[in-house]
Amino acid sequence: MLNLNSVMLGSTNPKELAEFYEELVGKKPDFSEDGWNGWQIGSAFLMIGEHSEATGKSKEPFRIMLNLETKELEEEFNRLKEIKGAEVIKDPYDAGDGMMIATLADPDGNYIQLMPPWDGDKKSE
Repeated sequence: MLNLNSVMLGSTNPKELAEFYEELVGKKPDFSEDGWNGWQIGSAFLMIGEHSEATGKSKEPFRIMLNLETKELEEEFNRLKEIKGAEVIKDPYDAGDGMMIATLADPDGNYIQLMPPWDGDKKSE
């Protein structure tokens, strides 16, 4: 069985992206060294740093999305959309069977989705 250990976001502007995620996560990085910053978020680690092959904004933001669970979807959506560099892609909506989802983009154009915690057969509370 594999376990998702971490996600790396390569950027041409890692300082701005790290500042964005520091506000999103609500704490200083758990790791900060040589221009790289990282946060433990649930059971995975999010790393942000400069990557030589990254250029400009994400060209296909639907390809990989960061899905963040929260029981307070509406409140978190309202908080996150006020972060400098955040872009609202889709206001909270019912994706079916009461599963609420909201989508925002970070300063590099990567998509972040907010959703309620997964509870087996029960999709949302």
